[in-house]
Amino acid sequence: MPKPIVAVVGRPNVGKSTLFNRLTGKRIAIVEDIPGITRDRLYADGDWNGRSYTLIDTGGIQMDQADPLQTQIRVQAEVAMEEADVILLLVDAEDGITAGDRDLADLLRRGSTPLFLVVNKADNVKREQNASEFYELGLGEVHTVAAISGRGVADLLDEVVAAFPPEGEESDADDGTTRIALIGRPNVGKSSMLNAILGEERTIVSPVAGTTRDAIDTYFEWEGHKLLLIDTAGIRRSGKIQGTVEYYSVLRAQRAIERADVAVTVIDSIDGLKDGDKRVAGMAHEAGRASVLVVNKWDEGKQLVMNANPGKNPLHSFTEHLRDEMPFVSYAPVAFCSALKGTGIGAFVETALQAAETHAQRIPTGELNRIVRDATDSRPLNDKGRTFKVRYATMATVKPPTIVLFCNDPEMMHFSYKRYLENQIRKTYAFEGTPVRLFARKADEKKENA
Repeated sequence: MPKPIVAVVGRPNVGKSTLFNRLTGKRIAIVEDIPGITRDRLYADGDWNGRSYTLIDTGGIQMDQADPLQTQIRVQAEVAMEEADVILLLVDAEDGITAGDRDLADLLRRGSTPLFLVVNKADNVKREQNASEFYELGLGEVHTVAAISGRGVADLLDEVVAAFPPEGEESDADDGTTRIALIGRPNVGKSSMLNAILGEERTIVSPVAGTTRDAIDTYFEWEGHKLLLIDTAGIRRSGKIQGTVEYYSVLRAQRAIERADVAVTVIDSIDGLKDGDKRVAGMAHEAGRASVLVVNKWDEGKQLVMNANPGKNPLHSFTEHLRDEMPFVSYAPVAFCSALKGTGIGAFVETALQAAETHAQRIPTGELNRIVRDATDSRPLNDKGRTFKVRYATMATVKPPTIVLFCNDPEMMHFSYKRYLENQIRKTYAFEGTPVRLFARKADEKKENA
């Protein structure tokens, strides 16, 4: 049985993200005193009295807004309410009842999902007493909390958990799940790609750069594989965003990379490769994630590449350009697609799954030592009359594949020789899609001679 779902809804700036963070015990949603910070649905797991649940944070709903983005935000919140087993309608004790609260109450009253009217910012006795005016909305019991301090939250959770469907076998969504993070500069089509994969409007898509501000988690199955897709905010140069809301979005994107198995760098084929693309791919490389480079908008970019390189295969031309400009991720496969047209999506997902497999691949110890011994015999490393000798090699861990070489003098293994050994290993085990890390450690001579 899947975990019960709790959706937090309300108009802008009533403290939904603060309550979301309080209920999950993590700073996942961005919190800032500016209306409209949260736009998409955020998913996270919570636990209370031994009962696990999934919490959804939604964008602030403004029922009377004609703005297209506000319309999408409202749709996203309505989808969350359809998914939910329990809905928390959050209102603001400081503001009192507003027209927006009344509109939302009218919308929610029509449904059959258990509904809790939660009055936030009731951080003193006077506000708790004044919260009684919210009975006027006709939604039953009024629950007062102060999300920022946690006041009243425990009592609320006791009642919310009691409203869950009967408890059964709850599966662990992370068991056997491949985590794929979609990363890239702003407005390269990451959210459109996620929607193309899922076949539904799961995240907000807008031509305005920077629409996605948080990392959005979406679980689904692909031909028998359990996947978690993480859509992230566009990453720009840190100097341009310091002190802004986007600065925190980039921090979330970095954390998304760190918890992913595969980081997919989305590149806009119309704009061509930019320094920002290299920077984003470099973040994935430094984090040791498996990597895939996905060239999006290829339906339009293909002709531009052909015009710039007449007589050449456009796929080969663009791939060569990527290899020349980003040698540090030469192991990353390149996929071409159009999220808008839906072409190349299946091949891209299969490529990401293969990268995840190699990310977790392990070389048998005997085979690894044979490869390293042959490599050092074929090209010995000598320095000042001394020869670099590897006594023993072992794969210490995977994700990424990490090899430790126990040797006579670790300081002798400079960068170029490390790259040589990596290339020799990749001749037998290609490890396409994943970085390979090599570390030299001083061998225990006494233990060896014992």
